[in-house]
Amino acid sequence: MPGLIGRKIGMTSIYSAEGKATPCTVLEVGPCVVTQLKTQDRDGYEAVQLGFGERKDNRTPNALKGHFKKANTTPKMKVVEFKGFEGLNLGDTVDANIFEEGDFVAVIGTSKGKGFQGVVKRHGFGGVGQATHGQHNRLRAPGSIGACSYPARVFKGMRMAGQTGNKRVMTENLQVLKVLIDRNIVVVKGSVPGSKGSTVLIAK
Repeated sequence: MPGLIGRKIGMTSIYSAEGKATPCTVLEVGPCVVTQLKTQDRDGYEAVQLGFGERKDNRTPNALKGHFKKANTTPKMKVVEFKGFEGLNLGDTVDANIFEEGDFVAVIGTSKGKGFQGVVKRHGFGGVGQATHGQHNRLRAPGSIGACSYPARVFKGMRMAGQTGNKRVMTENLQVLKVLIDRNIVVVKGSVPGSKGSTVLIAK
């Protein structure tokens, strides 16, 4: 599916004529440069590699410098392959005009990391329950996690405390509310994973 690399700017609200507020996310998508063309004969599949964001020349390995030089472009911070594009050549630029208002898109990003969290925050547990009869510090505890003498072990996949967030997340069926082609801005309904300024992929 065709798409672009972008950056999450932040969230805002759009008001309708009746005064109803719709929460939405503002994304800066593109312009992305075609840095490589994958072909069936050479690579075994067809895809287009797009590059987004500027990268310092002195922070770019020589191998990548040659890779971007073939496309006659400056070093890019992020490169991602997309399928579904047709008629593109090496060095072409793709911007927000591939999206239209009313389209439904999927946005992929890395969710905010929340560190090591307990079972109440991580999995929505209710805690032990009542705070009487000596339960002074058990309100957010997981409770018993194992069985008796059989099977005498804890099953794999048991929901317990651990690292939360900082995972690759896809949010699907987000409606495009506005497209500002001159500024490469796409406004989608609802929230998308990631913090402000983080890199996201938006695909049709």
